[in-house]
Amino acid sequence: MATPLLEVIDLHAGYGKAEVLRGLSLQVASGAVVTVIGPNGAGKSTTLNALMGVLPARGTLRFDGHDITRLTLEERVLAGLALVPERRELFGTMSVEDNLVLGGWRPRQLRLPNWRAGLEQAFALFPRLKERRAQLAGTLSGGERQMLAIGRALMGQPRLLMLDEPSLGLAPLIVRDIFEIITRLRRDGVSILLVEQNARAALAVADHGYVLETGDLVLQGAAEDLAGDPRVIETYLGSQKTG
Repeated sequence: MATPLLEVIDLHAGYGKAEVLRGLSLQVASGAVVTVIGPNGAGKSTTLNALMGVLPARGTLRFDGHDITRLTLEERVLAGLALVPERRELFGTMSVEDNLVLGGWRPRQLRLPNWRAGLEQAFALFPRLKERRAQLAGTLSGGERQMLAIGRALMGQPRLLMLDEPSLGLAPLIVRDIFEIITRLRRDGVSILLVEQNARAALAVADHGYVLETGDLVLQGAAEDLAGDPRVIETYLGSQKTG
C-alpha cells in the first residue's frame, strides 16, 4: 500500500483551554481530493489551521513519510503545504498580480526555476484575474477574491492544497465555477484537502470523505458511498441523493 501524502494521527487542537478536536485521524493520498464535511462548529476549520501550524496541536503529522509535527508554519509551507483560509486574507491595497507574486515565496526560497511561469498558469486557470491583474484586490467581487486566493496558493507550487470553505458566501453560479476548478486541479494531479459545508458539492468532486461532528469523526469512506449513505443524506444532503 502506498504511503499517504498526509497522515494525521490522534490530532487534538483548540483555542485556549477549549479543545475542539479530540483524537482526529485522517489520510490524504497523493493526487486525491479528500473532503471533510460537517455542520458549523464541528471543527473543520480548526483541523486545517492545526495542520498548517496556525494553531498549536497535539498528535502526529506525517507528510510524504516525514514527521512534520514540530515544524513551524513557515517550515510547513516550504515542505509543500498551502492553506486557502476561509477569509481569503488577501492584501486588499495591492494589485491582483502583486498578490499572486507574493504567493511565489516557496519556489523563490527553494530556488525553483521559472517560478514566474506560475503567473501565466494562474491566469490560464482564472482568466478573470488576468483581466484584472492591475486592479486592487480589495475591489474584487467575492468570487474573484476566492479565485485570487486559490491562485495565490497555487503560485507556491504546493504538494497539498488545503481549502477552507471555498464556497462560503458565494452565489450559486460562482460556487459551480469554484468546484469546476477543483475538479480541474484534481485532473492535473493536485492533492487537495477540502473543508466544506456544501456536502453535496464536496462529495461530488472528492475521492474520499470524512464526516466531522463536534470534534469527532463519525463517518468516513469513499465519497460516492458517503453520498449514498442514509445518515449523510438525511443530515446533509436532503432527500435527493447526489450523483
